[in-house]
Amino acid sequence: MEEKIKILSLNNITKNFPGTRALDNVSFDLYAGEIHCLVGENGAGKSTLIKILSGAEKPDQGEIVLFGKSYRQLTTRQAIDLKIATIYQDVDLVDSLTVADNIFLGVELRDRFGKVDTQKQERIAQEIMNKLNIHIDPRLLVEELSPAQKQILQLIKALHREARILVMDEPTSSLGIEETKALLELVRNLAAQGIGIIYISHYLQEVTQIGDRITVLKDGKTVSTYHKSQFTIEQLIRDMVGREAALFYHKEQVQIGDVGLKVENYSRKGLVKNVSFDVRKGEIFGLGGMVGSGRTELVNLIFGVDKRDSGELYLDGKRITPNSPRQAIQNGVCLITEDRKGSGIFPIRSVKENMALVHNEQKRSWFIRLPREKQIVGNIVDALKIQLASIEQDINSLSGGNQQKSILGRWLLTQADVFIFDEPTKGVDIGSKEEIYKIMTDLCRQQ
Repeated sequence: MEEKIKILSLNNITKNFPGTRALDNVSFDLYAGEIHCLVGENGAGKSTLIKILSGAEKPDQGEIVLFGKSYRQLTTRQAIDLKIATIYQDVDLVDSLTVADNIFLGVELRDRFGKVDTQKQERIAQEIMNKLNIHIDPRLLVEELSPAQKQILQLIKALHREARILVMDEPTSSLGIEETKALLELVRNLAAQGIGIIYISHYLQEVTQIGDRITVLKDGKTVSTYHKSQFTIEQLIRDMVGREAALFYHKEQVQIGDVGLKVENYSRKGLVKNVSFDVRKGEIFGLGGMVGSGRTELVNLIFGVDKRDSGELYLDGKRITPNSPRQAIQNGVCLITEDRKGSGIFPIRSVKENMALVHNEQKRSWFIRLPREKQIVGNIVDALKIQLASIEQDINSLSGGNQQKSILGRWLLTQADVFIFDEPTKGVDIGSKEEIYKIMTDLCRQQ
């Protein structure tokens, strides 16, 4: 059997941030053609580790060995030159450019007059996709693509730049079942071509299907590394959260009351058509469908993000007409959005400011009582087990899962009657999922 070549070793990596040790003597390696999965709770150190590999962060201690050469730290330029490509769960593409333009962004092909050779870029982009059996028109604008197509486009960008190490951070978090299957098959094909892949995901069934090895991080430390077929999902969960936890949460029984929210014939041309349903007090009402089926579009209409063409909305029998999120909030309706980066957080603000935002708006005070604000935000942070050094730190510095819990905490500070959760556990670890589901049940009891 052909011996695999080790292409990466992260040796005894330590990284400190103010008030917290993000990584504590972590070691991790990767072979050519291997899919090495990295799992752990939110805040375990996964994102920090890949930022060090991509040159976005500098380690305080440790060694990076790439293709046999040792480095104390990397710059982003070095990482690119060493053919390391990172694909984050938040798509890093320019919506207003075409597929081909995005593939060649920063490395444009030019004709003899110095102009971008659009036709040549489109032809080469099509050749790359043909080799991978991918059917995306290179002339399409990125804004016209589905979430799955955008993830695949990021892969194509990496391949065009001849990536030898590919880091994938929650690549399927926005995808449906069939789209996930297609993406995982593509990842397997890339590994078969000799590319080393670091695959980060909270979907444990997914990593057990695709991973050759799995490493678990907890509290910034390496807990375990397993070879394929040497572990169970139950073992992974114990290593991740330090206790027994279940993949499936069993909802407690809560008494169901009268109709609280009534949606009648909601429509928006090209998005949703004549949707009607009732939600009773104390009830968790599920809204399902494939990616692109109109789920998110419908809740955005209810929350007033977008204008409906027709339809009525009733809360406790009273007709309400929220034409903006502010009006929806004033009527007791809140939305935990699926797009936390785009419309959930204010990235240059602190955790405290992000969480207290709506609470302060509702109070309509001429001044904000800072000691009181710190206390109430601190209580929610403790209740949701949000991992941070201080509520004064930028929310952008938190892991994706802790950002998601911060958004949830914002709405728990309000007196909302209706909570709309759109993919609330997207990018959230299994322990945090349990906590979020329990909060949902507790909210139902209060109705």
